This record gives sequence, C-alpha cells and structure tokens, in this order.
Amino acid sequence: MDPSTPSVPGATHWIARYLKPRVDEALADTPAVLIDGPRQSGKTTFCRRFANRRYLTLDDATTLASARADPTGFVRNLNIVTIDEVQRAPQLLIAIKQSIDENRMPGRFLLTGSANLMQLPTIAESLAGRMERFQMFPLSGAEIAAAPGRWLSQVFDATPAELTGSETGAALVQRVLAGGYPECVKRSEGRRNAWLRSYIDALLARDVSDVAHIEKRHVLPRLLECLAQTAGQLSNMTQLGGAIGLDDKTTSKYVAALELLHLVHRVQPYSRNALSRLVKSPKLQFPDAALLAELRGIRRPQIERDRHSFGPLLESFVYGELLKLSTWSDERFRLSSYRDKDQSEVDFVIENAALDVVGVEVKAAASVGGNDFAGLRKLAKAVGQSFIAGIVLYDGTQTLPMGERMWATPVSSLWSS
Repeated sequence: MDPSTPSVPGATHWIARYLKPRVDEALADTPAVLIDGPRQSGKTTFCRRFANRRYLTLDDATTLASARADPTGFVRNLNIVTIDEVQRAPQLLIAIKQSIDENRMPGRFLLTGSANLMQLPTIAESLAGRMERFQMFPLSGAEIAAAPGRWLSQVFDATPAELTGSETGAALVQRVLAGGYPECVKRSEGRRNAWLRSYIDALLARDVSDVAHIEKRHVLPRLLECLAQTAGQLSNMTQLGGAIGLDDKTTSKYVAALELLHLVHRVQPYSRNALSRLVKSPKLQFPDAALLAELRGIRRPQIERDRHSFGPLLESFVYGELLKLSTWSDERFRLSSYRDKDQSEVDFVIENAALDVVGVEVKAAASVGGNDFAGLRKLAKAVGQSFIAGIVLYDGTQTLPMGERMWATPVSSLWSS
C-alpha cells in the first residue's frame, strides 16, 4: 500500500497494491519472498503492512555494518523477518540460503531490493527453489483509480470492444507527467520536478555503487540524459558512448548498472524462429514517464505548444502501465517490441505463456487512421493464428473496430478496465 492524497482521482489515504494477494500466497508456502523494484516505489510501506514481522533495513548504517561483517551471525536467530534493501549486502543471501536449508518453514524471510538482484552474480543460484520473486513498480493508474486492472486479460480474451476510457487532452497529460512514484503523485508539478531531480542525484551518488563498480561516476548524469533523448529508439552503445567520451563496452556496462536500478530498461525485440527478418537491437524505455519528462526537461507548457514532445512520454507511460499490469496477473506475460528490416514497427508486443500475441501501438493524437495499423498488420501476418489483437492506444474515449482483430482504444482504458 502507498499513501496518496484526495487530489488523485479515486484515491484514498491508502492505495491498495494489487500485488498483495500474490505475495500472501507465496509467503504461505515459500521460505523466502523477494520484492524488488525502483527506490521510492512503495516497497517499504507495502512490506511494513504485513503484521507480526520483525523489520530490519540495511539503509541503517549499524544494521548494514552488522550484515556485512558477519552475515551468518546476522541471520542465525532471525525468523519471520522483513529485511529491506538487501542489495546493499548481497553476501547476506548466501547466509539466508544456509538458514533456509536448515529450516524451510514458509514465510521466514520477506526481502526487498532496489536493484534487480536476479542479474547480480551468484544471487540467482543461491536461492533457486527457495525464494519467489516479485517486482513492484510505482503506482499504476488502475491502483490509483481503484479500477479492476484487468486490461491484459480483456485483450487476450479477445474482448477489447468492452474497453472504455474517459481521460483525454489536458487530463491525460497531467496523468502522464505525474508518473507513478507516490511522492510524485501527491505533489504539485513544481515540487514534483524538484523531488525527481533529488531522486536521480541520490541514486547516482549512492545506489549505483551497490550494483556495479563505476570508474567514471561523473559521466552517469550525462549518460542518463542521453538515454532519455533516445527513449523509444533502438539502442546504439557506440553512438551513446561517443556523446560522452566512453567506448561502447564501457557504455554498455554503465547502462546495465542503470538498468539494474530500474532507471532505464532495454526492451528486447520480438522473435520466433520462423521470423528471420527482425532487427535484433533492443529499444530503450523508461519505466516512469515523470522521470523521463524531468530528464528531457519537458513541462506542461511545452506540450501545449508542441504536441510532438508528448509522444515519447506517452509511450514511456504506456510501457510502465503494461509492466505494472503484468506484475499482479496470474498469467505470465512477456513484453517486447517489433521492427523488421523494412522498418515496419510495433511499439509493444505482448506474449502470453501460450505464445498468443497482442500488438500495441501508441499515438499521442485524438484520431486514428488506417495507416496507424500498418505495423500491426505486418505483425499479424508474421504471427498468423496466434495473433489475438492489434491495438492503437490513442487520446480518445471510444473503442472502435478498425479491421479484422484491429482496434482503436483509449489510452485511459489501461486504468479504467
């Protein structure tokens, strides 16, 4: 759960996090549960709502020193405990593994981390079969609005005609610029921008050292700004590195560190063995649109003057919403992008466990035409019978059929359905 304010549509003092039922189930039958995601996304508040658990945070200097000095001794007498920010002492996870091997009682350890611990060396192996992992991102539109959050289920059930939405124009811009961090959602625009700048500075000054050895830390702010300028585009490490004086190998290493902290994501290209003409480079995306807007220096007046500046922010926002919708779903979804060598593109390809596919295009416009479905039609042809629907999310209120298995759907349906 996360605190918010009545100024947020549908908000109450506490906003229920839709991940909770899945975490409850995991704690009932699994010794360790890990929740990782960006700092300030609500993990600590969420975990402290679980009753009758001792709480320890490695953001406390003394607790951190103890965990690092004697991991085995630190864990020895712990039972039914929450350990916050565990990435600050990754060696602690080896001691937790040993403790679980001695006592496999469910729910013993509830762990949180502000880095993708599964990509850190030795971590994935150390708790394999002993730990269930969940990701928690900042607040979703569905959580803020107390909506069902079933958008993915509806589109894969081939019922997009039932999707509705109401926020358009200035209201949609406001929603996107607010992002999902609880501290951003409840602040005015000016105060939100100040918080975001402090947030970025703090992550680059402290947290990055927990996940990687960065020799030239002073280049990270500039690198992050360069990444923001290429959001939604194919990643080119040589070009990015050249802009800040780094070779492509070092650039890749630094981008990977920023990815571990959930500041930026590389979205892999969609592929099946039968699809041999796809470009293999990933696309860069920012999981939070407010963060991207701050890094690009985009404010509401600029969007009012130039609607084109809103496009990358809206695409980032949709990416974040799709990620969040997938985290609490009972079904596993894979998110990728599509681009073939003829330059036909689809912003997002969503694939379920049965390999069924839904394509999603994002348009920062109030109307949709046939040409907006060109990439989706190419994807449908390539995928064949596994193609469920092609959806263009747009700045409107009505869901309209646009051809066989093709739909124009409001962006705001993501949190209204």
